[in-house]
Amino acid sequence: MKGLLQRVKGARVEVAGEVVGSVDQGLLVLVAVEPDDTPASADKLLHKLLNYRVFSDAEGKMNLSLADVGGGLLLVSQFTLAADTKSGLRPSFSTAAPPALGEKLFDYLLSRAKQMHGTVASGRFGADMQVHLVNDGPVTFLLQT
Repeated sequence: MKGLLQRVKGARVEVAGEVVGSVDQGLLVLVAVEPDDTPASADKLLHKLLNYRVFSDAEGKMNLSLADVGGGLLLVSQFTLAADTKSGLRPSFSTAAPPALGEKLFDYLLSRAKQMHGTVASGRFGADMQVHLVNDGPVTFLLQT
């Protein structure tokens, strides 16, 4: 499972002109599920997302986590992150999980996040989404389980 974490001052996801998820300060995470992923993969990614130290402390060092600052978590499914781009000029999606598995594990991740963290929002799995964000830093990390 991959999560492209972006520290944001604010982010929102729209589907057909309707805002379906938004957060203020926090993290926007684009999530890709791969064929061998399991609920344990989702749990590991969630642990990293909540505890990865990407927010500045009083000295300006990245020593604080999302849990520490109480920021929002916006999860957005994005199977294209799992693409194989090593050769050719067209991505191959054979390295992405089938849609049914992707949706099942994304929903699991979202459910667990809502159980473990205060402010959690999401996009809509499989929808054509417009993602708006103000990247803070910019700070962006690719997390993998």
